Amino acid sequence: MNLNQVTLPVNNMPEATEFYRRLGFLQIVDTPHYARFECPGGSSFSLSLENEKFHNGAIIYFEHKALDEWVEKLKSKGIKFTQLPTDQTYLWREATLYDPSGNKIKLFWAGENRLNPPWRVEKSE
Repeated sequence: MNLNQVTLPVNNMPEATEFYRRLGFLQIVDTPHYARFECPGGSSFSLSLENEKFHNGAIIYFEHKALDEWVEKLKSKGIKFTQLPTDQTYLWREATLYDPSGNKIKLFWAGENRLNPPWRVEKSE
């Protein structure tokens, strides 16, 4: 089985879709209450308009091999980061930002350590 997509709540669809397009994602569905984006690797994620106040505790991760260059490009487009690319103890390099609705986003590069960290507990047969 594979994860199909993740849907994030947003409180302003035009503002949210503009933000994710500036991050470099291709918008493939555009309605007043729902939007979906294609990632360069072929997966997708979506946005759903929420009229009620919400708090989303989930973190969405987007992986890019040239993380530092991607972050610099995004900064030049006015994207604000709360953490610039930083090496983590769990062997990933991450940058942190928030979308206009307050959803936490981590841009990262983990390479082989994403699926095969030195402390992996199970291996497929």
